[in-house]
Amino acid sequence: MRDQGTWFGQPRGLTILFLTETWEKFSFFGMRALQIYYMTKGLNLTQATASYIFGAYAAGVYLTPIFGGLLADRWLGRKRAVVIGGLLMAVGHFMMAFEPLFFVAMAVIAVGNGLFLPNLPSQVPLLYPKGDRRIDSAFNVYYVGVNLGGFLAPLVCGTLGELYGWHYGFGAAGIGMCLGLAIYVWGGRYLPADAPARPARAAAGPAQAGDGAGHVALLLGVAFAVVLFRTAYEQTGNTLALWMDTRVDRLAFGMAIPATWFQALNPMFVFLISPVLVHAWNVRARRAGTVAGEGAGIASSLRRMAAGAAGMGACYGALALLIALGAGGAVPVHWLWLVGFFAVFTLAELHILPVGLGLFARLAPARFGATTIAAWFLCSFAGNLLAGIVGAAWERTTPQAFFLAMAAVGGVAGLLLLGIEVLYRTRRAAALRHAAAVAHDGALRESTDP
Repeated sequence: MRDQGTWFGQPRGLTILFLTETWEKFSFFGMRALQIYYMTKGLNLTQATASYIFGAYAAGVYLTPIFGGLLADRWLGRKRAVVIGGLLMAVGHFMMAFEPLFFVAMAVIAVGNGLFLPNLPSQVPLLYPKGDRRIDSAFNVYYVGVNLGGFLAPLVCGTLGELYGWHYGFGAAGIGMCLGLAIYVWGGRYLPADAPARPARAAAGPAQAGDGAGHVALLLGVAFAVVLFRTAYEQTGNTLALWMDTRVDRLAFGMAIPATWFQALNPMFVFLISPVLVHAWNVRARRAGTVAGEGAGIASSLRRMAAGAAGMGACYGALALLIALGAGGAVPVHWLWLVGFFAVFTLAELHILPVGLGLFARLAPARFGATTIAAWFLCSFAGNLLAGIVGAAWERTTPQAFFLAMAAVGGVAGLLLLGIEVLYRTRRAAALRHAAAVAHDGALRESTDP
């Protein structure tokens, strides 16, 4: 499990988790690429109603993981929870192929996702010995798997759905989930073993001792900022998707580019940019060495997240500017501008989402790894719910004003994260000074004792 590296010098188990997540996200984003279009075009729902349903479903798939994490930590174990959750999700995606079962299928997928989502990434830190610096980049590598599936999904499921029928696209998503589950079961020997259920009380682990209360407060602050971030971030599958369908010049080489294809740009840039970003961060970590310690790593993660939130806000601000330059939307925006938007948007995303996931995993109490990861996804629940509510205002405002509002949301999230980083760094410096003073006093007493 820790003997050989097969992906960016990482353990073999990371490759299994990577590929499992790739196909799971293929199924999830395959359905998501079609969802808003199917509801507005296939089911003839109004935009506002479809937005509420989109937000409620997107929120639901991130609410159920808190229960799935608790079940895994206390009873099922991570591996069993992943298998059961994957089976339920596959069944739900196949149910999507039948129109009367559409809403029931969404509920089944949400329940399965609750078992699957927190228990796959919570296995990543267990692949590494304590103090291994590769853990900082492991979640960026893992995040490439998330987005490789997200890249393929709109191209395959979106094309099938738009050209041949919605239900063909939903069926392809179900097949993807089955492939991911098969890879996970086959590669189980490379993954960490589950701890015994309901363990006896033990001494506090590293994440529970000393800084436990401070870490919980820090994670709560980060969670609030991430909720704001996701409120704007999730508009890419909702209001931004509707804008791309009607207000963007999608003609290229004599044909209209399918609107769903643009949703592949974000994951495509993830796996193009991630290797460069991971390499740069690894080089920086090697130069810094281990002298700075864990606290410096936490501060660095917070700074990266603040930059990511601010960058996402800047992207929405740029869209608003493009609309203003095009006579307030009278002139369609050329599709090449969307390529640039998603390139910068993805760079910002890579500074916050995988980094935040890694931060929650790093600070998780020893016996509540899956539950803490589920708490991270709870941020997505609240953010996605807000995204649906905010998105319902799309019809009552102009695209320019809406995107400016999303730019402001991203800026506020960035300022909050920067403030948390400054507060954390200040408190850590004070704690280090106090510890040094106590050590100095102790040394003086020892030297003066007879």
